[in-house]
Amino acid sequence: MRWDGQAVDADEDALPGLERAGLVRSVQTPDFDGITFHEVLCMSALNKMPEESQLPFRFTVNAFRGCSHACRYCFARPTHEYLDLDAGGDFDNQIVVKTNVAAVLRKELGRRSWKREHVALGTNTDPYQRAEGRYRLMPGIIRALAESATPFSILTKGTLLRRDLPLLTLAAQQVPVSIGVSLAIHDPDLQKSIEPGTPTPKARLDLIRAITDAGLPCNVMVAPVIPFLTDSVRHLDGLLESIADAGASGVTVFPMHLRGSTKGWFMNWLSTEHPALVRQYRQLYGRASYVPPEYKSWLKQRVDPLVDRYGLGGGAKHRDAGQLDPDRGELVGAGRPGPALTLF
Repeated sequence: MRWDGQAVDADEDALPGLERAGLVRSVQTPDFDGITFHEVLCMSALNKMPEESQLPFRFTVNAFRGCSHACRYCFARPTHEYLDLDAGGDFDNQIVVKTNVAAVLRKELGRRSWKREHVALGTNTDPYQRAEGRYRLMPGIIRALAESATPFSILTKGTLLRRDLPLLTLAAQQVPVSIGVSLAIHDPDLQKSIEPGTPTPKARLDLIRAITDAGLPCNVMVAPVIPFLTDSVRHLDGLLESIADAGASGVTVFPMHLRGSTKGWFMNWLSTEHPALVRQYRQLYGRASYVPPEYKSWLKQRVDPLVDRYGLGGGAKHRDAGQLDPDRGELVGAGRPGPALTLF
């Protein structure tokens, strides 16, 4: 690999958590200023979800840990703490790469015990974050799933998915494949502040068009809706109109939740960028991770007419659609048996 001259001494710099993860080396390159990639050899690729998770799928694959998209609200941030890294800047800049994930996955899918259950990609960190352009792990993952007759879904904010559309189109001829794009912020300035490492709203709208032009349905996750910043009628109306124009098959909408150390990370950003909202957030979330039922009901009443206006209520009619848990405000089920999506 052409990064050989950029390797960092893994033995000297590694944390115990990375050593436990199978660290081979740590890599830095001028192409990714400020980011360190920790290349590991994983022992397993399929992650089995606990029964109590109540998700519509039991297995996930995550090629990366950490995410350079750096979304302030990302619920996966606390998972970095298991590696003795912090949930803030380390989550954004210390990216763990499972370089052998496709080979390990192929081996696991070849076992007689594998029942070809649905596998979800993009449930923790984005499989099409910028690092995928260098490591090219997804083509191998997609081929392994399709060749083993395993249905799968992908949820992403990354426009790099366009590279793999021909491969995904072929895979969809062999197994059920569902693709979802996450797009919750229409204002490009606000998007850049909250999701500094993600493609622009326009770029993601173009991605939705490309997916549908390829003949694949695309459900859009308008999530999370961020209280007092993206929940106005004007913002939601403009966003849903643009999503409909891009050809999306449906949308899934739910408000932001702030769990664990993610809450502190987001609130620090809020106090700097929108200090006038801090008091309102403390009242809205209190000591809880979720907005109160009253807010969820209010948001639903605001969103439902817009969804109907733009014909985006068909998401639940497609196998790639999810449903909202009315109590948690999270995507937890599918409209009918088949692939479903969750927010990474």
